[in-house]
Amino acid sequence: MCFKLGPMNANPSPTLPEIILPLDLDTPREAWRVIERIGGDLKWVKVGLQMYLRWGDGFVKELAKEGFSIFLDLKLFDIPNTVASAIRSIGDLPVALTTLHTLGGVPMMRAAVEARDRVAPHIRLLGVTILTSMDVATMNRVGIPGEVGYEVVRLAGLARESGVDGVVCSPQELGLLQAAGVRDLIFVTPGVRPADASADDQSRIMTPGEAVRAGARYLVIGRPITAAPDPAAAFRAINEEMIQAFRA
Repeated sequence: MCFKLGPMNANPSPTLPEIILPLDLDTPREAWRVIERIGGDLKWVKVGLQMYLRWGDGFVKELAKEGFSIFLDLKLFDIPNTVASAIRSIGDLPVALTTLHTLGGVPMMRAAVEARDRVAPHIRLLGVTILTSMDVATMNRVGIPGEVGYEVVRLAGLARESGVDGVVCSPQELGLLQAAGVRDLIFVTPGVRPADASADDQSRIMTPGEAVRAGARYLVIGRPITAAPDPAAAFRAINEEMIQAFRA
């Protein structure tokens, strides 16, 4: 498979990759309990639909007040005007990253970028490509033909054309993106599991070290940490694996 995206900007300087911990829990109390068990090494947290719809802006602001960098994972997908309005609605939140679906198309993503540039330049927009829970059969069944990797590269091209800052994809597609010349986007990768961990509901996975070697900047890792007997030890072990892979 070969899918070229054309000339790129100069490669950004390599930056030590970081773990983003998803707070997919029922209450803020549970989230704070997990955060406290991990300890001071944790810098990034992800607030998804589950927590945001239930606890709203207040929880996001509370996390920011405690010094965490926040990934607000909303996966916006609607007509351009509605998505632009949604970006304006979160523009005053202390959020570093948020998401929209690349399948919404270039006009939708450009509308989001324009709204962000006007009201929330501190937020970096990430285009979700193909969800890591999907395999080729699932993708084909919803009407997207071909192979997952080809589609991820194609959608990353649309994101780049739209001015989006990065993409969310499985670590398995990072090599294809690099081969296609994509090196100026931020790569955020869910679907990362230590070698001895369960795949859970993820279909396309890699270990933390493999993901870093493939070019991941942020690794979204939840249950292998939060469900571990000692979350702090699990976090440190994964972080050390990432650092070693980055420096190799």
